[in-house]
Amino acid sequence: MQERCINPNTKLEDTGFGYTLSLIGGKYKMIILYWLGEFEVLRHNALHRLIGKISFKMLSATLKELEKDGLISRKVYPQLPPKVEYSLTDKGKSLIPILFDLCQWGDDQRKKQ
Repeated sequence: MQERCINPNTKLEDTGFGYTLSLIGGKYKMIILYWLGEFEVLRHNALHRLIGKISFKMLSATLKELEKDGLISRKVYPQLPPKVEYSLTDKGKSLIPILFDLCQWGDDQRKKQ
């Protein structure tokens, strides 16, 4: 059995688990990270199409949070109309194996049903 990562007497937000949740928690963050892990570089509209039911405003806000937290980078090309591309930072790339493991776990569990 694995050792506990959270001491029962410690607040969740003061743990590594709490920190991780603060970065990837939310409805769309892991989905955005997953798609950037698959395609490496995506533009706003491409992400919107891949995610589906997300407003442009919510996507923009989520991308800004991920950028602020250092998980993705935003590259703006000086042209008209402006071209903006999103990609994973090294910090964001370090989460991809974990997300792919979650995918594998889900596939394995679905097969057991």
